[in-house]
Amino acid sequence: MNNSPQHAAKGFTRAFWVSNTVELFERMAYYAVFIVLTIYLSSILGFNDFEASMISGLFSGGLYLLPIFSGAYADKIGFRKSMIIAFSLLSVGYLGLGVFPTLLEAAGLVSYGVTTQFNGLPDSYTQWIIVPVLFVLMVGGSFIKSIISASVAKETTEATRARGYSIFYMMVNVGAFTGKTIIDPLRNVIGEQAYIYINYFSGAMTIIALLSVILLYKSTHTAGEGKSLREIGQGFMRIITNWRLLILILIVTGFWMVQQQLYATMPKYVIRLAGETAKPGWIANVNPFVVVCCVSFITRLMAKRSAITSMNVGMFLIPFSALLMACGNLLGNDLITDMSNITLMMIVGIVVQALAECFISPRYLEYFSLQAPKGEEGMYLGFSHLHSFLSSIFGFGLAGILLTKYCPDPALFETRAAWEAASANAHYIWYYFAAIGLIAAVALLLFAKITESIDKKKESSR
Repeated sequence: MNNSPQHAAKGFTRAFWVSNTVELFERMAYYAVFIVLTIYLSSILGFNDFEASMISGLFSGGLYLLPIFSGAYADKIGFRKSMIIAFSLLSVGYLGLGVFPTLLEAAGLVSYGVTTQFNGLPDSYTQWIIVPVLFVLMVGGSFIKSIISASVAKETTEATRARGYSIFYMMVNVGAFTGKTIIDPLRNVIGEQAYIYINYFSGAMTIIALLSVILLYKSTHTAGEGKSLREIGQGFMRIITNWRLLILILIVTGFWMVQQQLYATMPKYVIRLAGETAKPGWIANVNPFVVVCCVSFITRLMAKRSAITSMNVGMFLIPFSALLMACGNLLGNDLITDMSNITLMMIVGIVVQALAECFISPRYLEYFSLQAPKGEEGMYLGFSHLHSFLSSIFGFGLAGILLTKYCPDPALFETRAAWEAASANAHYIWYYFAAIGLIAAVALLLFAKITESIDKKKESSR
């Protein structure tokens, strides 16, 4: 296949399509595990709610902080080498998550079956060995965060970039949907052991991605490769002194703090309030399903609008989505037979949340890519993920506090009635996130007005 931009399928290069395909495999692997990571940490390793939330938040946060540095390093050594490093680390990490519980069981600290029986594991320090395993995953994943989105920037032109990011984001969500689909059927068959075996599926996906890169990936865009550490440092200083990008990251953090609750709050919230038969994997899948169906249409709809205008629309949808999620605990009799109102309103809220994501995320990446000088795409697109670092730390940390306060673990109570009294105001959790989303939406509106005014003054003074 010709690798030139002019002759590749639909105007995109082979490197573009390979990058997007391995992103699909990586997202399948990541979301299959991440959707139940807090449950894995609690049910398989014996961590309490707060510990599980903080470990997950730090893992997710590091995954989005490190791309600033791994992205710069990827610019230096080239994207092909970086992808090989990334998928090798991810494969080791996911297989480690699968093997570790087997070692704990062999040590006599726990017994796994349909349900988990702890034999001293929660009181030992052995469970914390999972942290270095997660660190390996975090480093590998950080390369992917910067490389794939930066590869889209390298392999497209300004004319095709919005469409390129729309395709990229669709692939991300196809992977997310597929990955999340695996866990619920697996849990129905083997119970809590599903949280162990899902890691082997993820390891297989990243091994396939690794082989795909080795065999198929080749890019003609090599600007920035071999640059000195001094040149990397100079580029880094240009980014961290760009006040517009920094403020935009802080504002978009508000949106992602709400989005993070798909993983930080929702799984435990629906299982505790709707019952053990609730399917958080399927509920979370509403998000990528809606994004896959709508992102191309919304990108075309907003094609003649600026990236900031499109993002503004999405930002005002996000607080509304959180309020809808709160309604599940306020309604009386179930509106749909065989579906609790908790599940129903969670799904409705996630639909609105996904629509907001369609307006925001592809255009946000486009905005950042257009700021990146040639050869610094990895660094800039890595930096663009800083919002996810902040939203992971604060979003997961706040989730742990709010779950403990408003929707605690039923196992901590002697009777069902005592737990019901303690969790009567569980929906308050979503009021906090609605307020955060609204503040972020207003902030982005002000940002757009102020920056537009500054740009007009600069133009008139020329």
